[in-house]
Parts: sequence; C-alpha cells; structure tokens
Amino acid sequence: MNAKQYMLLVILLCGTWHSQAQQPLYLTAGKIEFEKKVNMYAQMEGEDDEWVQVIKKNMSQFRVTYHNLLFNGDSILYTPGRSNPDNSSMEFAPLGEDNIVFTNLTASQCVSQKKVYDERYLVKDSTRQIAWKLTNETRMIAGFECRRANALIMDSVYVVAFYTDAIIPAGGPESFNGLPGMILGVALPHDHVSWFATKVYAEAVPVKLLQAPAKGKASTNKTMQEELQTTMKRWGKYGQKNILAAML
Repeated sequence: MNAKQYMLLVILLCGTWHSQAQQPLYLTAGKIEFEKKVNMYAQMEGEDDEWVQVIKKNMSQFRVTYHNLLFNGDSILYTPGRSNPDNSSMEFAPLGEDNIVFTNLTASQCVSQKKVYDERYLVKDSTRQIAWKLTNETRMIAGFECRRANALIMDSVYVVAFYTDAIIPAGGPESFNGLPGMILGVALPHDHVSWFATKVYAEAVPVKLLQAPAKGKASTNKTMQEELQTTMKRWGKYGQKNILAAML
C-alpha cells in the first residue's frame, strides 16, 4: 500500500466513524435523576401572618429534592432519590416529596402513593390527559436536545415542559406524560416549582424493579381530591395550595 492509498483509507475510516458517531441514540430503558426545586418564599406570598414571616426568616428560599425515574418500555417508576443535607434544617416540607408514581403507558394506568400529612393514599386511576401545545423552542437538558410544550392542567395550572424524542417512553416526572418522548423538564411558573433532569443513565432496568406501590388508603384522583377539599376547606389559600400540590 503506497502513501496515497494509506491516506485515502484513513480518510474513509474517519468519515465512517464520524457518520456513525452522529447517529442519534434512542433509549428505551434507563434511569433519570430529577432535581425538584420549590421557591418557598414565592409560595408564601400574600400570607401576612406573623408565623409565616418567622418561618421565612428561618428557612432557605429554595428547597431542592432529588427523585429517580426508572423506565423500561411502557413501564415507568418515579420515586424519592438521594437526600439533600441542605434540607435538614427545614421544618416544613412541601407535599409531594415522598410520592411514588408507577405508570403503565400501554394500559394508560397510573398507581401512585401519596402522603398528605397523617394520611397515606394509594391512588389508582387512568393516566393524566394533557392537551399539549408544541412550540419551536428548544433547550439542552442533561445532554439531550429538548423541545418545549405548554399546557393547562387542573383547569388553572399553567405547565411548561421540555421533552426529548431520543428517549422513547412518553412519560415524565410525577404524572406528567403524553408528549412524543420522555419529559426531562417541567415548570409550573405561577406555582413556583420545577422538575429538571440532571443525569440520564443508559442502563438495563429489570422489569421486576418496576413495581407499583401497594400501601395506602385506596382512592382515585376524584375521591382523594374531594376528601382533601373537605379536610382543608377552612384553610383558605393555604389549603388550596396544598390540594394542588397533592394532586400533581
């Protein structure tokens, strides 16, 4: 092989490697870590009670928690993740931090375990139906290019989500779903809370790990909401915020 032939071979090999490297990676199984961030001060706006002001002086503005999402095909399991030592000094934690949510996308079924103060609910219902409106805006999240979509849920909650079609299952954190790929970012701008993926692991996830929770007071979304409304009807705005957080 002469020098020209050798150089031509190198160029062809490099071109082949480059074209292969540019092929998108499509995931059907893996693990995602989400960072949930709540602006505690903003959620307390409008509350003038002295005890609220005392609480704000003794807590950080933002509460950050971590959650894991395991997925394999049509099965998705969202659970609490690693602890955040920065939260150890906070006496008040928003509802939803201990949520366990199992979703079967093919069956359009969702089973979630939710702790609301002293009660633990086991909610079995159909998956949330969300009328998404896609936009052309994109952003990078955890190394994936994601496209923005907007929606309104629960009649009045404005949702901004970012999904990637490089992760096939059409799920997301909590009960968010229904976009053409995995949701890696969700923000409720008017409610001052967000979930964004920090890491995505392309790894095998045994189906046996994707089990629905089984403990709690048997409920549906409707019966749980009705019970919370009865319990918190005298709590004013604070009660309504709690109901919203519990129903997500």
